Amino acid sequence: QVQLVESGGGLVQAGGSLRLSCAASRSILSINYMGWYRQAPGKQRELVAAITSGGSTNYADSVKGRFTISRDNAKNMVYLQMNSLKPEDTAVYYCNARLSLLAYWGQGTQVTVSS
Repeated sequence: QVQLVESGGGLVQAGGSLRLSCAASRSILSINYMGWYRQAPGKQRELVAAITSGGSTNYADSVKGRFTISRDNAKNMVYLQMNSLKPEDTAVYYCNARLSLLAYWGQGTQVTVSS
């Protein structure tokens, strides 16, 4: 099992930046897949970015070139650097980890981008 705690959300103007952090309760060395998802009101949860233990990354088309996912295995942390934010990025952002065929989620952090 793993517990995930997100932080770093907030209110920012369009064009601004935020960095989200996800703290894991255990070592993430053996967790091959970790990702960030988001859910806007009235919409389904969607993948934003994912990273494997080997450092391979995957991004939603809507955030490519603006968001960067990274992981620090020594600190058991995963980050999402978000630049050039747009109002349509407004959502609750969730950290996700896949371990032993199970998916674990954090409680989410709200990101609001004003126009």
